[in-house]
Amino acid sequence: MIRQRPRRRPAKPAKQAPPKAAPRAAGESLPKPGAWALNHARAFFFSLGKLYRTPLASAMTVAVIGIALALPAGLYVVLSNLEQLAGGWDRGVQITLYLKSGTSDQAMTTLAEQLQSDPRIARVKTVTPAQGLAELSASAGFGDALQALPSNPLPAVVIVYPHLQGRQTAQIRNLREALAARPEVADAQLNLVWVERLYAVVTIAQRAVWVVGGMLGLAVLLVVGNTIRLDILNRSQEIEVAKLIGATNAFIRRPFLYGGFWLGLLGGLLALLLLTVALLLLAGPVNHLAGLYDSRYTLSGLDFDDALRLLGLSILFGLGGSWLAVGRHLRAIEPS
Repeated sequence: MIRQRPRRRPAKPAKQAPPKAAPRAAGESLPKPGAWALNHARAFFFSLGKLYRTPLASAMTVAVIGIALALPAGLYVVLSNLEQLAGGWDRGVQITLYLKSGTSDQAMTTLAEQLQSDPRIARVKTVTPAQGLAELSASAGFGDALQALPSNPLPAVVIVYPHLQGRQTAQIRNLREALAARPEVADAQLNLVWVERLYAVVTIAQRAVWVVGGMLGLAVLLVVGNTIRLDILNRSQEIEVAKLIGATNAFIRRPFLYGGFWLGLLGGLLALLLLTVALLLLAGPVNHLAGLYDSRYTLSGLDFDDALRLLGLSILFGLGGSWLAVGRHLRAIEPS
């Protein structure tokens, strides 16, 4: 009897290991948050140390930036003080209503109460014919001649102080026309020409500040950009070697951007210092001149928000100039 050999079971295929993930390229690896913060901290303090190691060149660049920013900031302060002074002057804008002859004091008081309820009017002042004659006699110096008149020729007067600002000349003129159309009013006079001239000068000054500020801001960009460009040219071989070993453009750009940040920040602080010194030198003469006119006006400088805006603009100019310079020269410096 022939014995059959048992069939061999086919061997199970060996399990294959899962394919390994391809390693990330050096430029594609994502740094950990701690390493990212450490790199920025190194670049932050390295750029500050570089300014410290070149004190003369750094001081000259910061001085140019500070003076360039202090000039438009000083014009802005002068304009703000002029607007503040004009804001006190436009409170003197008034509409004088001369009432018709024969208007009684009671009718004048009723008219004043009606006008006071108008939201466009801040306050109302009434002057009776007797009060007007007394004021004219006291100011003109010929009271005896006025008393010799058979009757009081002066009309009743209602002085209206608009609640609107002086720049809103069209609304004030409309208010004057509406008041002149009332049946009790014989004539309405508005002293607004000098205010319009004043605000025309203020508008021209505003445009001048924007033009000068824009030109000097461009000058700050060029100064920072030229400073960073010279730094890049001095370190061109170092940058080329860093690119050969795999350094990214962001890694190379970082210290130069922080250098622009420091230049902008120090330039802004110097501009604030120069502006403060200038205001201190001018405060005494301005206060003396205001005292001669019996005014309590005081020269005001930049407030905290304006100072922060100046520092922010200065830092933006520094970063912008360094970004433009680095972006241009990094494309020109390629490893050979």
